[in-house]
Amino acid sequence: MTALLYLGITLATVAGMEFVAWAAHKYLMHGWLWNWHEDHHRPHHEEDGFFEKNDLFFLVFAIPSAASYIIGLNVDNLFWLTFVGIGISIYGLIYFLIHDVYIHRRFSWFKQLDSKYSRAILRAHGNHHAVTEKDGCESFGLLVVDDKYFGKRSEWQKKEEVSS
Repeated sequence: MTALLYLGITLATVAGMEFVAWAAHKYLMHGWLWNWHEDHHRPHHEEDGFFEKNDLFFLVFAIPSAASYIIGLNVDNLFWLTFVGIGISIYGLIYFLIHDVYIHRRFSWFKQLDSKYSRAILRAHGNHHAVTEKDGCESFGLLVVDDKYFGKRSEWQKKEEVSS
């Protein structure tokens, strides 16, 4: 029973992190921490180096994960927090693999991915990056993708008009 509880905590944390990441992206990265995120919305050139200021957010998200591990492993009755840390770490790995590897091609892996879902992720993220300024963006999440991105770009406006 305890193993199932810990698995549930881990999976709930992974799922919940999509919404934490969405909110952080919309309200922090496109808010008062725009100066860290701004370079991610600009073309990246080889002479700029491998890293962007935006990569600092890796550290921001690593802090609650590490704190969950440290507290969970060292404080009586808080062992369950270890599995929150594991969930945050798993989401971080998923985010890295999809965002940095698959979408932005920072490494040459996953070139063969081609499904309706993977194309929808690319379309949503591409639409987000079509705006190079702090305001006016949409699609702040990573894994949860609006239905319109499963269709062709020419169909997006039609779907928005029907739902209005």
